[in-house]
Amino acid sequence: MSDTSPARPAAVLDVWCELQCPDCRTALDDLRALRARYGDRLEVRLRHFPLEKHKHAFAAAQAAEEALEQGKGWAYVEAVLGRVEELDRKGEPLLVEVARELGLDAEEFDTALIDGRHILIVDADQAEGKAIGVTGTPTYVIGGERLDGGKSQEGLRERIEAIADRLLDEQRS
Repeated sequence: MSDTSPARPAAVLDVWCELQCPDCRTALDDLRALRARYGDRLEVRLRHFPLEKHKHAFAAAQAAEEALEQGKGWAYVEAVLGRVEELDRKGEPLLVEVARELGLDAEEFDTALIDGRHILIVDADQAEGKAIGVTGTPTYVIGGERLDGGKSQEGLRERIEAIADRLLDEQRS
């Protein structure tokens, strides 16, 4: 999933995330800070990596794709991550509820979750993640470097900033 501007960004940060993951919720502060610091020079792309231990994660990833299609991808992702514990209890009805709260077409969300129109996107992200060695979330990939935030997120934003700064400097040269 990617909310991007038409201009080509100078650097890309892929964030392998799972919407039922408390660590991914914690990572939101870093992602907000990175987006604020770099603006459209850094494209932050959400990549889906639903974990088997979270039974609603696959549906949440599909719902995030529907939110993107309806124009509020990141707002939806942030709203769902903010309610991780509630998603554990309520499951898919919460995904539709969040869509309704954001002014999205909740009926279309419900239909998308039933007809599976976004399954291929989620499956492709997960397969690519496995192919590059992603084992947990959040995991970041920038400038060809994989940074695992699933065990600890300490210092990761600084490492991402250093790589982004290097990539931006290389582009200017």
